[in-house]
Amino acid sequence: MAVVSFWRCLPFVLLAGSAWAQGMPVPAFSAMAAGAVAPPWRIAGLPGQKSQLTQFAIVAVESRPVLRVATNASYGNLVFDVRGRRPGPDTLLHWGWMLERGLQDSDLSSKSGDDVALKVCALFDMPLDGLGLAERTKMRMARSISGEPLPAATLCYVWDRFLPVGSMVANAFSARVRYLVVSSGPAQPGKWMSIERNLAGDFLRAFGHEATAVPALLALAVGADADNTGGQSLGFVGDVTLAP
Repeated sequence: MAVVSFWRCLPFVLLAGSAWAQGMPVPAFSAMAAGAVAPPWRIAGLPGQKSQLTQFAIVAVESRPVLRVATNASYGNLVFDVRGRRPGPDTLLHWGWMLERGLQDSDLSSKSGDDVALKVCALFDMPLDGLGLAERTKMRMARSISGEPLPAATLCYVWDRFLPVGSMVANAFSARVRYLVVSSGPAQPGKWMSIERNLAGDFLRAFGHEATAVPALLALAVGADADNTGGQSLGFVGDVTLAP
């Protein structure tokens, strides 16, 4: 597999190394003014990306500020750096979301269908020691070419159009990214879903064959993409919290 294909799903993890984020709460969308998303959240795309970026904005829904996530044959992620925070056995990742318009042709089992209408991802600083030789080589090459500390483990919670809740699948481009389906089916306009996950438990389910302990986090990300299918989607995400 070419290195470019390998990091197709990794570029949003290019990290700013913000010291501000260390030990601080995840900045709440509900505390932001309408318009562009306030720092330290930042938008990141692919190296040399030719498609347009997924659009992120703070809007009022039911009189409260939330994050609007809109794709149009686009790719992009909203990233918050949380370097050094290690999830404990009781650490919970929580958020709410609502899908207004889903993707018609997404299929996470194929590269041509590798798009998601909504996702919340946790990026882990997993050591390379537990990876097989081929995966270690790909990872080191990608890091060398990018000049960035690309994570060896990214867990993305997704809304998928047909996979049942609880499904775990590897990204079609790289096993360094795993998808865990937490919402399934067509869009449900106006219906908010509350998601709460045990981050350590889910990491071990996804990467426990390569790591015996849960590593520290590098970043959290919220996103959606439709660059492979050329589709359009529209969703909304409430505050993302990490506790305790």
